[in-house]
Amino acid sequence: MSTQKLKEEMMKKKKWAVVGVTNDKSKYGYKIFKKLNDIGYITHGVNPKYREIEGYKIYKDIKNIPEKVDCVSIIVNPSISNKLLDDIEELGIRNVWFQPGSFDEKTINKAKELRLNIVYYDCLYVELG
Repeated sequence: MSTQKLKEEMMKKKKWAVVGVTNDKSKYGYKIFKKLNDIGYITHGVNPKYREIEGYKIYKDIKNIPEKVDCVSIIVNPSISNKLLDDIEELGIRNVWFQPGSFDEKTINKAKELRLNIVYYDCLYVELG
């Protein structure tokens, strides 16, 4: 499937996890989480540093989210992303959107080995408009 088609398919999914959410309004971890919520997506933030951001419960890790999500937006450094892929695969999540800076060659190779649907090099915030 082409990257464009994959992006379009992911954007149709309504349940997302944002790994690397932050309360720093200048960072994409905040902007993506806020934008997804503002335009009607069910969005779960993941960051062990926070319990809540703007009234939304934030989860320590992706395994703590009480419902299965359709897609994961990853906004953390590649060493964390690489470890996270095992949890994503274990939870049966198939769609992962890596923000620029959240992946390296090792991470992308591992995601491909796990046969995940992945988008990388493209910014989710930009795609959301």
